[in-house]
Amino acid sequence: MRLKVGSRKPVLALLLLAPTIPELLTGSTPITMLLLSPLKFLLQMVYIVSLYGTGALLIREATIRWNKGWGTTLLLGAAYGIMEEGIAVHTFFEPYGNPVGIFGTYGRAFGVNWVWAVGLTIFHSVYSISLPILLVGLLFPEASRKQWLDRGLIGIAMAVYLGFIIMFYSFAPYKPDTFNLMLFLGIVVLFVVTAYLVPKDILKPSTGRPKGKAAVLSISAALFFASWVAVGLAAPQNSIPPVVSIVFIIAVSLISARLILSRVGDHENEMSKLAVVAGLMSALFLWDILMEFTAVPGILFVTVAFIYFLWRLRNSLVLRSVVTRSIDLQVL
Repeated sequence: MRLKVGSRKPVLALLLLAPTIPELLTGSTPITMLLLSPLKFLLQMVYIVSLYGTGALLIREATIRWNKGWGTTLLLGAAYGIMEEGIAVHTFFEPYGNPVGIFGTYGRAFGVNWVWAVGLTIFHSVYSISLPILLVGLLFPEASRKQWLDRGLIGIAMAVYLGFIIMFYSFAPYKPDTFNLMLFLGIVVLFVVTAYLVPKDILKPSTGRPKGKAAVLSISAALFFASWVAVGLAAPQNSIPPVVSIVFIIAVSLISARLILSRVGDHENEMSKLAVVAGLMSALFLWDILMEFTAVPGILFVTVAFIYFLWRLRNSLVLRSVVTRSIDLQVL
């Protein structure tokens, strides 16, 4: 059992980015826990790395080994979201309390929080899986289309991932009834099979260089989380039917994807990819400002750390572009 040549750093980066973006950057795992309860924070990190990190690694490896594209990654990411929130920690079925809040009643039917389930499934597909994979691809472009794990390590990652799913399923409250358990497991299987069957180019960017301004790409990428916030603000009023909120979230997500794919380009597009990353994360940065003064003090330290990380990444991409052009000119 071994890592493929040159894959140690990318694997470590994905193991850390996959959990820290959806957990630390949203305040789900408060950074203040590191000071107030270091041991608890360490155990929490072991949990989220073992769940998010191995999930992202397995999805990336499946996409590469099946010779697929972003359609497969997003579908497998949706399956991951259901496995985590529905099967492992049961928030799809939680009727009240954190983290579901108002979504334990708004959009709840037949024991399922449907608005929450749809929103969180898309959120995990985008933020917990696709965004970290995209980031690591920008950090290590030479390894972005290579296999990282041999079969033995894939087996270990799968065992760790499923082990934590089973452990949390056993202890988390609000377990689904048999029908809902089978329903959501069936949806997971459907997503996985579809991810295997979809064409590689189903979500292929438009051909050519990036089009338009980077700011437009960033705003397009931020639309999904903005739609989720909008639904969260409207839900307490109970003035919009839950099915309308579900359709709204899905529609905005599709529009966001369409706008990105039409502008990001399929070559010389590293900076446009970074614009997509910046848009997705900026939506969370704005959320963190609200959380800092209402619910999760200290979260802006995480925000600043990620802004610095993106700034360093941008500088690295600019330098890489200069070096590449210099080499091209020497060849000519």
